[in-house]
Amino acid sequence: MNKTFAGVALAGTMMLQTLGSAAVAQDVIKIGELNSYKSQPAFLGPYRNGMELAVEQINQAGGIHGKQLQLIIKDDNSNPGDAVRAAEELISREKVDVLTGTFLSNIGLAITDFAKHKKVFFLASEPLTDKIVWADGNRYTFRLRNSTYMQVAMLVPEAVKLNKKRWAIVYPNYEYGQSAVATFKTLMKEAQPDIEFVAEQATPLGKVDAGAVVQALSEAKPDAVFNVLFASDLARLVRAGNQRQFFSPALPVVSMLTGEPEYLDPLGEETPEGWIVTGYPWYAIDTPEHNAFLKAYQDKYNEHPRLGTIIGYSTIVSIAAGIEKAGSTDTEAMIKAFRGLDVMTPFGPITYRTQDHQSTQGAYVGVLAKQDGKGIMTHIRYADGKDVQPTDEQVSQWRPAAANQ
Repeated sequence: MNKTFAGVALAGTMMLQTLGSAAVAQDVIKIGELNSYKSQPAFLGPYRNGMELAVEQINQAGGIHGKQLQLIIKDDNSNPGDAVRAAEELISREKVDVLTGTFLSNIGLAITDFAKHKKVFFLASEPLTDKIVWADGNRYTFRLRNSTYMQVAMLVPEAVKLNKKRWAIVYPNYEYGQSAVATFKTLMKEAQPDIEFVAEQATPLGKVDAGAVVQALSEAKPDAVFNVLFASDLARLVRAGNQRQFFSPALPVVSMLTGEPEYLDPLGEETPEGWIVTGYPWYAIDTPEHNAFLKAYQDKYNEHPRLGTIIGYSTIVSIAAGIEKAGSTDTEAMIKAFRGLDVMTPFGPITYRTQDHQSTQGAYVGVLAKQDGKGIMTHIRYADGKDVQPTDEQVSQWRPAAANQ
C-alpha cells in the first residue's frame, strides 16, 4: 500500500468514525447535571437514584422524539467558583443540551447567573432561595422544588395556631437560612402583629456548636422555636436540646425540612415528638402516581425513597416533558415550552408558572412522632405549591421585568 493510498484510507476511516460518532450523538440528548454530592450525600445519593430511575424508564419507553437521554454528572465541591467551572465544562467540552441540578442556594444562584450570561437553559432542581425565581431570576432559569417562601408559607398557619408570642430562631447562616428566616418574620408579623423574636442563632453550615446554641436559646425563655437547620446540624441540635431538656412538649417547635427521611431517619429514638414539620412521609401517601413510583423505586433499589429521590426523579421527568413539548433542545424553544408546562410527578400534577418560572410542586406538613424506635410524620396534609405562592402583583415587584423577555 503506497503512502498516498494509505493516507486516503486513513482519512476515510476517520471520516466514517466521525460520522458514526455524529450519528450516535444525534440519537442522544445530553443532560448536564452538577451538584454537591461529596458534601451532601444523604440527600444527593437518593437524588441521583431518582434521576437514574427516570432516565431508565424514559429510555425503555423509546426516549424523547426517538432519542435516548444521557446524564453527565459533575460535583460542584459546594463552591460557587467550582460550580461555574463545572458548568462551563459541561457546556463546552461535554456539549450537553441542557443544564440542571444544584443543592445549596448559593451554588444555585451562581449557576442561575451563569445560565443568564451563557444563554443556556437551566432547571434548578433543589436550591430553595427565593432569589432564583425573583430578585435574581432570568428568562433562562426555571426551578422545580418549592422555594423558601413556599416552605415557610406552608408552616405559618400552623405556627399562628400555636398563639405564641415570644419566638426564638435558629438557622444556617447562608442564603437558604437567611431567606427562610426573613420570610418567616414577615409572614408571622402580618398574621400576628404582637409577635416578638427574642433570640436568633445563625450558625455556620455544617459546623453548629449545638450546646452553645441551645444554651443561648434557653436563656431567652422563648414560647416557641422556629428551626431551619438540617442534616448533621439538625442532629446535633436535637441531641443537645434533648440532653439539656430544652425540647419538651411544653415548647412548640416549627421546623423546615425535618420530616424529610434524609434528616429524620438518622434521629431514630432521639426524634423530638410534637415538632411541626415539612417533609416526605413516603409510607403514608396513597395515590396512584406515588404508588407506581414507590413500587418502581423499591423494585430497582430495594430501599425506601427519600425526598431527594422525588426531586431527582421529577427533575428528569420535567426536562423530558419540556423537550417533548419544545420539539428540540433549542434554548428558546425550551423556554417557551417550560412556561406553563404541566408535568405529572410522584406528588401529582405540577405546573411551571409563566410569571416567575417556579413550579407548583408542594410538600407534606405534619407532626413528628416515634414508632418502633423511628421518627415518622403523623397528621399529614399535602400543601399544594399553587396555594402558597405570593400574588402576581408581588411577583411583578420582586422579579425584574427583563427576566421574562
